[in-house]
Amino acid sequence: MTTLVGLDLAGRAVLVAGGGPVAARRAATLLDGGAAVTVVAPQLCEDLVDRVLADEVVWHRRPVEQSDLDGVWFVHAATDDSAVNAEVCRWATDRRVWSVCASGASLGTARTPASTRHAGLTVAVTSVGDPDPARAARVRDQLAGTLTMGTLDLRHHRRGSGSRGRVILIGGGPGAADLMTVRARRALFEADVVVTDRLGPTSILDSLPGDVEVIDVGKAPGRHAATQHEINAILIDQSGRGRVVARLKGGDPFLFGRGGEEQQALAAHGIPVEVVPGVTSALSAPLAAGIPVTHRGTVASVHVTHGHRQLDQSALDVVVRRHATLVVLMGVGRLASHVDQLLAAGSDPLVPVAIVEDATLPTQRVTRAPLRQIVEAAAARGVKAPAVVVVGAVADPSLLAAAPVDAATLDAAAST
Repeated sequence: MTTLVGLDLAGRAVLVAGGGPVAARRAATLLDGGAAVTVVAPQLCEDLVDRVLADEVVWHRRPVEQSDLDGVWFVHAATDDSAVNAEVCRWATDRRVWSVCASGASLGTARTPASTRHAGLTVAVTSVGDPDPARAARVRDQLAGTLTMGTLDLRHHRRGSGSRGRVILIGGGPGAADLMTVRARRALFEADVVVTDRLGPTSILDSLPGDVEVIDVGKAPGRHAATQHEINAILIDQSGRGRVVARLKGGDPFLFGRGGEEQQALAAHGIPVEVVPGVTSALSAPLAAGIPVTHRGTVASVHVTHGHRQLDQSALDVVVRRHATLVVLMGVGRLASHVDQLLAAGSDPLVPVAIVEDATLPTQRVTRAPLRQIVEAAAARGVKAPAVVVVGAVADPSLLAAAPVDAATLDAAAST
């Protein structure tokens, strides 16, 4: 019967007998665990040569000898000669030193499990009875997929005294939960506290363990649940209690997400911050509507701005001169003012415009019209935030034959 035990080899002497690719892989794993690795072999493969040149391992250029086991805690027998490997493992057994035999698992006193690391955990699989490394590897890979894509509780439930909290700034993507990145999803399930905006994949919050505290600081039109100063204070307070805090934002945290301000505030208090990039709605919302923000032969660049204030000169120029697509985030409230600006600056009244509401969600809706009529079309359809405005030739519904255009959109365009 095989008993699975985790060995702490950090700072301890370990011997790797052999200099080939298998020995190199075993040495790399041991080094990752902090072991002091000595390699004994007449020749080394390129990966091990690099380790030696970097002073990561000690190399004795000769065949392995019994005296090489003096003072070691663990042995990997990984030469290209199975008889030598067996003899090295016999030496180790006689000395009551744990050993792994690369050419036959039953010859050593330990086995190398198929393992995966995830959220500060190592999950290992090994066969019972006769060695079956291929089966162990397949099961390991399936477990890794469950850990990555599932909704397992990955929080630390036992922390050392004086453990410091930290904050993870998570870009949640445009709204659909399945457009979160793998890393974003994993980070969310490591958190003790989630500080969330109104936008982004808020539906996933229902999957969190019941004792995870969720703090809603989302801003809605006409309602501000918390000022940025208050949000910063919440992050500092919660992480200061030793908690892992997930700051869940829509889109990407650094694209008009004020994530940089939050990181600055946390850094000023010495709080560790991890940033998880997200899929920004500036690109994904047009894509979900069948609009390429760049298209060969049409436009080769894109200009992204926010719509809280008047458009600046650079935003006006890209439309007037038609050398880039203009994408306006959070621009529904000032749509009429922006259109007036563009027309006054000399924009073609017939330049196509598309407004994408609730991008990637079941409630997604697209409204299209020429610049001079987009305000009227938006009012007629009751367009509301959150929405992304796209201005430029790429918003023409005829550009891509497969562009998803609903009947109401076609009616708005046909009325011009």
